[in-house]
Amino acid sequence: MNIKAEISKRTEEINDILEHYLPKEEGYPKTVLEAMNYSIHAGGKRIRPMLMKETYELFGGSEDVVHPFMAAMEMIHTYSLVHDDLPAMDNDMLRRGKPTTHAVYGEAMGILCGDALLNYAYETATLAFDKTDDAEVLAHIIPKALRILSVKAGIYGMVGGQVADVEAEKMGLSLDEDKLRYIIDNKTGALIESSMMIGAILAGASCDTLQKIETIANNVGVAFQIQDDILDVIGDEAVLGKPIGSDERNEKPTYVVLHGLEASKEKVKSLTEEAVDILKGFEGDTSFLEEFLMYLVYREK
Repeated sequence: MNIKAEISKRTEEINDILEHYLPKEEGYPKTVLEAMNYSIHAGGKRIRPMLMKETYELFGGSEDVVHPFMAAMEMIHTYSLVHDDLPAMDNDMLRRGKPTTHAVYGEAMGILCGDALLNYAYETATLAFDKTDDAEVLAHIIPKALRILSVKAGIYGMVGGQVADVEAEKMGLSLDEDKLRYIIDNKTGALIESSMMIGAILAGASCDTLQKIETIANNVGVAFQIQDDILDVIGDEAVLGKPIGSDERNEKPTYVVLHGLEASKEKVKSLTEEAVDILKGFEGDTSFLEEFLMYLVYREK
């Protein structure tokens, strides 16, 4: 399998889906709508909607009901990046090789853009109700998926992880292994868990299967974040599309800071291998997901 070609193909398909759900740039709120679309169009690996769609199809899903959730997930992920880049947070001026949203539209509009993307994500996700006539899906499955989306993105998920991260970084609070893992589990892992779990839920997967998917996704999320921290130390700025060394400049607590570079690399490897082993236990074609997870580990950006 040419994994890069397969990822590129799927990314194009996801971008087409996203385009369908983006707002029109018109009316009095036109500026924030432009900022929203600018932020989405800035690119990205589309990892979360890709994981959602592949998990959905792995368990037999074949309808468009997953599409609004895919778009919503990318909007939530993008809003978190827009806010991460703000002066009060990481104060980054480049993202994916392009000026960040607040660098183009100003800090106030950067805040509003993130707010708008988050709210519009839920508005978009509810469009899944228009994609099916199945009574069970309408009454139980879509609401369950919406709950996962909401919880994993909120105070008991990504936002909670961000709070602990900001306190550790900006306020100089002590950081031990438990708190660092909490930050990684929630700040990065929660949306990846949400993506794969929603895919499984929409396809009608069992509770036992859902638990296994959550474990796989948590491993992937933690490994992905540690790899991101590694790249901030040894990555190529031209490849990454953003400045390296920002974690050190911002005195940001990371797994690499706590455990060192080599131990971090080994942790990424072991977490990913465990996730792939669980994945192989499912029926159906898991080949792309297996390759994709391994690709994420050894990515250069």
